[in-house]
Amino acid sequence: MNLINHIKIIVQTTNRFPKPDFESGYDYPERHYFVPNEAFWSYIDIAMLVLLMSFVAWAVIRKQVRWPVILTSIISVAYFGFFRHGCVCSIGAVQNVALALASDSYTIPLFVLLMFILPIIFTLFFGRVFCAGVCPFGALQELVNIKNYKLSKTVTTILSIFPWIYLGFAVLFAVTNSRFIICRFDPFVGIFRLGGELPLILFGVVLLIISVFTGRPFCRFICPYGAILSLFSRVSFSRVKITKKGCINCQLCHNACPVDAIRAPYENKVKENRSAGVNRILRYIIFLPLMMIAGATTMYLLSDNFSKVNKEVQLYDKVSENEIRPQEIQSLELQAFYGQGRTVEELKTQVAAIKKDFRIYSGIIGAFFGLVIALTLISLSTKRTRKLYEIDGADCVGCGRCFSYCPQNQIERG
Repeated sequence: MNLINHIKIIVQTTNRFPKPDFESGYDYPERHYFVPNEAFWSYIDIAMLVLLMSFVAWAVIRKQVRWPVILTSIISVAYFGFFRHGCVCSIGAVQNVALALASDSYTIPLFVLLMFILPIIFTLFFGRVFCAGVCPFGALQELVNIKNYKLSKTVTTILSIFPWIYLGFAVLFAVTNSRFIICRFDPFVGIFRLGGELPLILFGVVLLIISVFTGRPFCRFICPYGAILSLFSRVSFSRVKITKKGCINCQLCHNACPVDAIRAPYENKVKENRSAGVNRILRYIIFLPLMMIAGATTMYLLSDNFSKVNKEVQLYDKVSENEIRPQEIQSLELQAFYGQGRTVEELKTQVAAIKKDFRIYSGIIGAFFGLVIALTLISLSTKRTRKLYEIDGADCVGCGRCFSYCPQNQIERG
């Protein structure tokens, strides 16, 4: 019987037809498949980034004209947006840099580092030229903007806190190797990729609709990278100027600015005496650390809740529940955990280290939140004397919309 089975196996495994004979010198053609060279496109991305930022800097700093910004916006939306699908972007690179600084096991790619640091360098020298039209997110909002309904200064100041809050949580979840929330909740990538999660696409569409009536809501009230650039723009060596001639206080530039970055003249008529000024400064000195302590304490107490974003912490909760009440049908995560031979004690030790990191970083970021909120409230209570219309370097995105509205520029250009 064994012999018969053996013969059947041999018959079944034997080719029915003889193999073709190619010994006649016939060379079988080689097939070549096109594989995109991602490194090549990374070089193109960096070159395009530098070229477009240089073009915008030349336009808004040297020539004071707007049309190059519009042209750059169209190119950026087409290339960085729809062609490169909005990724890797300088905004999301914030998380890679944070993780690289916190973890020795993570090495940030040079391309991602350049995407993060090059706009900062240009901002330090020329202001926020990256935001002007090179960033595809800002460029898309700039192209659809038609009307500019201004919000009150109090509302815009309070809303401007949110990018710093967003930045803090993005750094927190990045340094703990939990999640890249900037990429996860990007409202425009789904539009650029013509597909994605419906809620995020709808959110992006809503932002674009708002952008039609007020300037760049995402850049002003959401973007964490824009918040970073605003710090460097405050101390930039060259800044955008409305006109090379003297300001005549006509107010046209102020009305035209879509992001409300042009400050109106203000004469501080209430002159406080020396003792009142000293007392006010002392109150600020006491107020700042109290807000930082309050923020650090609040975030520290909430750190365990934040740690549940981490996948290992989520896995430990599932394993602990399964150890108490074994499940007849285990989830894929539990099957993978037990299949790898990991022990509950090892996972418990790892989760304890993760939660410790969350407590430390949450306290630091909470103190940062307190500082931001305190400085924002202080800015609302202080006003500086201005005799002419002035551009606020931190808020100006270099769109150049104000250039054509200035009568002095119109006279100069005939």
